[in-house]
Amino acid sequence: MKTLFDLAYRIGDIAEFFVGIIISLKEIGKILKRLPYDFYSLGVGSLPIVLLTSAFTGMVASVQVAYQIRDYAPLDLLGAGVAKMVMVELGPVLTALVVAGRIGAGIAAELGTMRVTEQIDALEFMAIDPIRYLVTPKIITGIIALPILTVFADFIAILGGAFVSRVVMQVNYTVFFQWIKTLFLPLDLFGGLIKSFVFGFIITFIGSYTGFSTMGGAVGVGKSTTKAVVYSSIFVLIADYFLGVWIFGK
Repeated sequence: MKTLFDLAYRIGDIAEFFVGIIISLKEIGKILKRLPYDFYSLGVGSLPIVLLTSAFTGMVASVQVAYQIRDYAPLDLLGAGVAKMVMVELGPVLTALVVAGRIGAGIAAELGTMRVTEQIDALEFMAIDPIRYLVTPKIITGIIALPILTVFADFIAILGGAFVSRVVMQVNYTVFFQWIKTLFLPLDLFGGLIKSFVFGFIITFIGSYTGFSTMGGAVGVGKSTTKAVVYSSIFVLIADYFLGVWIFGK
């Protein structure tokens, strides 16, 4: 019974936190002033690790696709296979998981530290809405920044795949990119970007909530940071399945 009460409390707490975010949007002018700082921290700061990860993702995707189609289709189709794999699945999901590890943990640690050192209480004492000031700008930034990072990741991953295809499988660059152009579907790209919008919200919302609800001093901050990464990764993968069915399963 205690577990059920704890679960009901947690759901209500999350709902109250979400409603607070929605209400804070009425002060959108003040929120927009915080976006450049958060965008630089969340978006630009994540770019190097996203590009590095996506380059090797494209390379291994090229090897795997070549292995799968070698006996059934000409390797000329390698470019189309790599591009579709990257744009539909690998680009959005791996970018989200990398960002969850960096940004989700960072947000939880920042807000958790502010909570246990009573800085959030100080904001409330000064009649400043801490959700509007600290949380909503991060969530808006995540929703905007993750699709942009995904576009960069897709581009670099495809270039990495093209490089490996040329060096290892001897597939000409012209052939590689020609088949991408021939078999390209707008849904492949935009479906992946729709996923990224949702992933951006999931990562920043969970990171903000776990940080905002931190208790227990430095130990609590560490636990909140771990929860933010684990829960963000789990819910990204769950959302990926349902979004995949909705977008591509028709």
